Amino acid sequence: MTLGHGKRFLEYLFTVWVIVTLNFALPRTMPGDPFLYLSADEGDEVARFSQAQQDYYQRQYGLDRPLAVQYGTYLCSLARGDMGYSIYYNQDVSRILFQRLPWTLLLVSLAVGLSSLAGCLLGSLSAYHRGRFVDRWLFPAIVAFSEIPAFLLGLVLLFTLAAGLQWFPLSGAMTHFATFEGMMGKILDIARHAALPVLTLTLVRTGGMTLLARNSMTTVLARDYVRTARAKGLHPLRILTRHTLRNAMLPIVTRIFLSLGGLVGGAILVENVFAYPGLGRLMRDAVLVHDYPMIQGIFLLVTVSVLSANFAADLVYRRLDPRIQHLESLRS
Repeated sequence: MTLGHGKRFLEYLFTVWVIVTLNFALPRTMPGDPFLYLSADEGDEVARFSQAQQDYYQRQYGLDRPLAVQYGTYLCSLARGDMGYSIYYNQDVSRILFQRLPWTLLLVSLAVGLSSLAGCLLGSLSAYHRGRFVDRWLFPAIVAFSEIPAFLLGLVLLFTLAAGLQWFPLSGAMTHFATFEGMMGKILDIARHAALPVLTLTLVRTGGMTLLARNSMTTVLARDYVRTARAKGLHPLRILTRHTLRNAMLPIVTRIFLSLGGLVGGAILVENVFAYPGLGRLMRDAVLVHDYPMIQGIFLLVTVSVLSANFAADLVYRRLDPRIQHLESLRS
């Protein structure tokens, strides 16, 4: 391991420690008590614990101990891979998270892929025709569209395409109690339920990606080697794909990987609009009932996903730009 890699590893380790500490402290600063409510499904009658029962569960979950003792126990449990036991769901936190995580990953991966593809294509088109009719129409439309909040756009799509036209299901990730003849039927059912959440996240993210791609492509298109390629009479598609796109990819790749981590948190509102059973809806429920172990588990998972995306961006960045490796080799 080189000096640069060791320093970067220590930076990530310090970041994880800071976030884990905040992860422990933040739920405990929330007003209220996690033992005010019994476990019950949404919409069911909710019963309250008596004071004696609350005291009993405070002792059982160790919440009556000093904060320093709780913090040390939390760190030791994390070191063993134990994320705790949910107060509200009465199950291991890690088990619940791994049941919900695939649904969120499905939305996030599809939204990042589609928004990146659409943003690169629209940004390249706008940059190549800068100042012309296409750019004058596309640029303000993309800027206006990117300013619409995700939950508002989701509600519009829900009311029009699901409730009004009934093209898509109103909520959920699968049709309940449905029997499918084969795997293809099940996949199509999941795709119909995921269509509107994915469309919402894609539309919201496409604007920022388009503007980034447009600015990056505009800078590269002004370079001398691109003018030389045009002077040689090369086809515009070849100029875009062979001479400009790769050199304009560095900020776009960074944005894609940052979006991977950020979308896990950004999907919270969209999942709640469509009652999608991912991490976002789970976080809302956990916050409402003050389920400390569940809140800590979700925050930790989001943190790990963001840091992993940043680490992957570092690795890909070095592959795309050899100057970074050269500078690191000179420093070491």
